[in-house]
Amino acid sequence: MSGGQAVLTVNGAIAEIVFHNPDQGFMDRAMEADLLKAIEQIAGDPSIRVCVLSGAEPGVFIRHYDLKVLAPQAAQMAAREMVFTTDRPVPEAPIHIAMRLMEGSDTIFIAAMTGTAMGGGFELALACDLRIVQAGDHEYGLPEINLGILPGAGGTQRLPQIVGQSRALHMTLTGDTLSPDEMVAAGLASASVADARAEALALAQRMAGKPARAASHIKRLVRQAMSAGPEAFADERTLFCDLMVQPDANRLLTEGAEGARRITDEP
Repeated sequence: MSGGQAVLTVNGAIAEIVFHNPDQGFMDRAMEADLLKAIEQIAGDPSIRVCVLSGAEPGVFIRHYDLKVLAPQAAQMAAREMVFTTDRPVPEAPIHIAMRLMEGSDTIFIAAMTGTAMGGGFELALACDLRIVQAGDHEYGLPEINLGILPGAGGTQRLPQIVGQSRALHMTLTGDTLSPDEMVAAGLASASVADARAEALALAQRMAGKPARAASHIKRLVRQAMSAGPEAFADERTLFCDLMVQPDANRLLTEGAEGARRITDEP
């Protein structure tokens, strides 16, 4: 078992990572680090067949990345007059490494989206192999454009793989979020249920009983058919940082960090 903000438990062939963050369910550096430790442990244990990810806070999977972290980071980068271009890619952060390990692992990852998931929380769910959403008044999507930035943890690459280029462009350029039923209709989730965690754990039990080698090959081939190259993810990380040093993003992120706007508010 690992602790912190991403708590890993293992029960035979099934693992579960539960996200704990009492500050409204935001992701931050500590959660990133805890998630990576958990994923590394899973990746090093071939007996773990399926892993379910869920949120501990009521009505929240992971709300989004904490703007109180991003706003000062953007201000510091701008003050140093940092310049970002795609010929000098930004290195991976723990969240990027964790997602890459998840996709390359034989373990099947199921996101039990137990409530709202936007920004980085939604991107983490996109990196999972399957998603189940919880019915209710929850928001799902990538509204980063409202803060003058873009999805920086794989969202621009993984979303079009699932919903197609046109739908992905609409979602990311408008910042519109989806309801649980709209998630299912868009093909982003396989079901909307009253208890996403229970449904995901039941599905995990089924999948853990399937022949392991066949499951591994199937995941590899389906992922391979839809994968974007590492250069595309590097471009996304770099252009995310380019936007972080722009005046619009600095102003909007600061307003968000101070509680003057929500990530879904129009700029």
